[in-house]
Amino acid sequence: MTSPAQSVERDAVSPLELFFDLVFVFAVSQLSHHLLDHLSWRGAAETLVLLIAVFGIWSGTSFEATLLHIARSQARRLLLAVMLVGLFMNAAIADAFDTGGWAFLIPLLVIQAGRSILMVVVAPTRMLREHYARLLCWIIATAPLWIVGAISDAESRLLWWSGAAAIDLAGTWLAHPLPGRMLRSENVEFDANHMLERCRLFLIIALGESVLSSGTALADASRTLLTVVTGTCALVTIVALWGLHFAGSGRLMDRYVETTTDPILAARRTVNGLLVSVAGLIAVAVGNELVIAHPHDQTSVALSLVLFGGPLLYLLSQTVYLWAVIGIRSLPRLAGIAALLLAGGLSHLVPAYAALGLVTTVLLVLVVTVIRERDATSSRRVTHRQA
Repeated sequence: MTSPAQSVERDAVSPLELFFDLVFVFAVSQLSHHLLDHLSWRGAAETLVLLIAVFGIWSGTSFEATLLHIARSQARRLLLAVMLVGLFMNAAIADAFDTGGWAFLIPLLVIQAGRSILMVVVAPTRMLREHYARLLCWIIATAPLWIVGAISDAESRLLWWSGAAAIDLAGTWLAHPLPGRMLRSENVEFDANHMLERCRLFLIIALGESVLSSGTALADASRTLLTVVTGTCALVTIVALWGLHFAGSGRLMDRYVETTTDPILAARRTVNGLLVSVAGLIAVAVGNELVIAHPHDQTSVALSLVLFGGPLLYLLSQTVYLWAVIGIRSLPRLAGIAALLLAGGLSHLVPAYAALGLVTTVLLVLVVTVIRERDATSSRRVTHRQA
């Protein structure tokens, strides 16, 4: 039986979509700098709230452009409009919890409401039009929290906006249900492969921000052997994280999307997991930059949390996705999570450069193990077919 993902009209990722992503390259960079400048529990909470809002704009717009098919004028106009308004929203990230609350919020609400109203009118099926009508109700319900937060002082703003972001996130994960009415997307045609590729491109954006942060820190650091060592460790860490997704689990995700009877749900699950991965990569970028800039400093609790917590979030997202969605228990990734927890707990005993070395070693061993496991599994399948 052919699945909806196999029978649907497929679109290649267009140059316009890549152009659209450039606005969010800027957003991820702004979020990393915000966390770096406010490396505290409050700063982390602020960064997470802003990430949920910004990522919701990217993922929702990309999802809707996929529904409408990027070759059509409606989808192209949607992307261009969100690019324009989103640029101003992302430019206000640095001051969103200071003097720029309204500068961040007004573009956010304009995009959220505008997209939903558009999709209520032009979504390709009645079921999807009803879904976007429910989404609009969720946006209307959370808008007062965002607005009250913008009116409030900086101390109270985090509380109001955290509530709004939590509701927005719950709505995204639950597909914005209302009492007695929810999204039933099984056997609905949707180009999940296209959305999967869009998610991969956004992951590359986040990985690229880690490379950019490390390169910037290297350019500003003195030319010493330790700078070379920490810069190398930072890059190896990023490459290992890239390998864990693109060489370690990418094929499994492709097979799942190809065979599922609910491609919309498959895409939603991928997007949900991506948010956690991107949060981890923002922490990785900050940790690498701090170590390269101050390699001899003793590892503080804050530095340990970003150095080890970032890769841990990234691994946790992959592990849960493989287990809960695809049905595969990745023992190497579970071992990697345990190793990061142990190493992170001991990192306060060593200087920053040694802590980064621990992270690099754990991830390097893990990615080699995962790739070998994948290759061994592929060889067994080939042998079984030949037999």
